[in-house]
Amino acid sequence: MKYYIASSFQNKENVQAVNQHLSSKGHVNTYDWTLNERANTVDQLERIGTLEKQAVADCDLFILYLPGGKGSHVELGLTLAYGKKVIIYREKAFSPEEA
Repeated sequence: MKYYIASSFQNKENVQAVNQHLSSKGHVNTYDWTLNERANTVDQLERIGTLEKQAVADCDLFILYLPGGKGSHVELGLTLAYGKKVIIYREKAFSPEEA
């Protein structure tokens, strides 16, 4: 299975752990954004955005690891438009006050 994990840089280590686990089971990550440094220029953002868009198009399963970054919700929208399978994950359950 080919997968893509969207999240924020604050979850980078957790996403790397999920990537490692899924890869050890023979699954393929369509793009590992955790290998990047934070983008500082428009050109860098454009290049990364293009790679992420292609990764979403190429995946069988999209995982949104919350809280997501600014682009994660755009990636989720693309995923839904492509009709891909989606898993949304958050470590802590939402409290009624947060819902």
